Amino acid sequence: MVNGIIIIPTFNEIENIERIIRNVFSQRRKFHILVVDDNSPDGTATRVRTLQAEFPEKLYLEERTGKQGLGTAYIHGFKWALKRDYEYIFEMDADFSHNPNDLVRLYNTCKRDGADVAIGSRYITGVNVINWPMNRVLMSWLASRYVRFITGMDVEDTTAGFVCYKREVLEAINLDKIQFVGYAFQIEMKFKSHLLGFKIVEVPVIFTDRTRGTSKMSGSIISEAAFGVIKMKLKSLFNRIKV
Repeated sequence: MVNGIIIIPTFNEIENIERIIRNVFSQRRKFHILVVDDNSPDGTATRVRTLQAEFPEKLYLEERTGKQGLGTAYIHGFKWALKRDYEYIFEMDADFSHNPNDLVRLYNTCKRDGADVAIGSRYITGVNVINWPMNRVLMSWLASRYVRFITGMDVEDTTAGFVCYKREVLEAINLDKIQFVGYAFQIEMKFKSHLLGFKIVEVPVIFTDRTRGTSKMSGSIISEAAFGVIKMKLKSLFNRIKV
């Protein structure tokens, strides 16, 4: 019985999607995959549909109309998974910045070691990032330090997007009340897990920047994260944050 599913949001990932799917399915522990595609004009969803014939009953596809944002794609995927019997629900990028070989380590951290949320962390043992220019490494590291200072979370990599959630964490969070759609979504999910008292454990991983396709990072995403964190923390102080 497969009890873990990997949610992979996509927009124009035709260069990566088949390789990442095959790599996940080659792992020694068996997982299912749900691709949530935002109407990619490059044919990403078409490629996934072709692969579904090869991987029936374990590769799933949800297609949405238009580019609606990373956070809403994950929430769509979470709700889809919660309607089924999966106990461990993962977030992972399509571009190989998250190494599929680390999936089992995140799974075991929850399954065997008692974590409720396992984070593939770039910063828990120093700075483990490959192929990023120094200014981007510094910006990302400082952003995590900033979030940690504002929120009080004991998490080094607060913006990480490589995560395993136990089912009960996602059931406890009101997914309809998630405010952010960009990378601040990652912070909000961790903060709400923290507020609810779930055990969050960081697992050291090496993050490798994409070599194919283009990054989805933008100035508006960074702004959302910077100002959203303060707003989120203030709401929590007055018990107004909805978890």
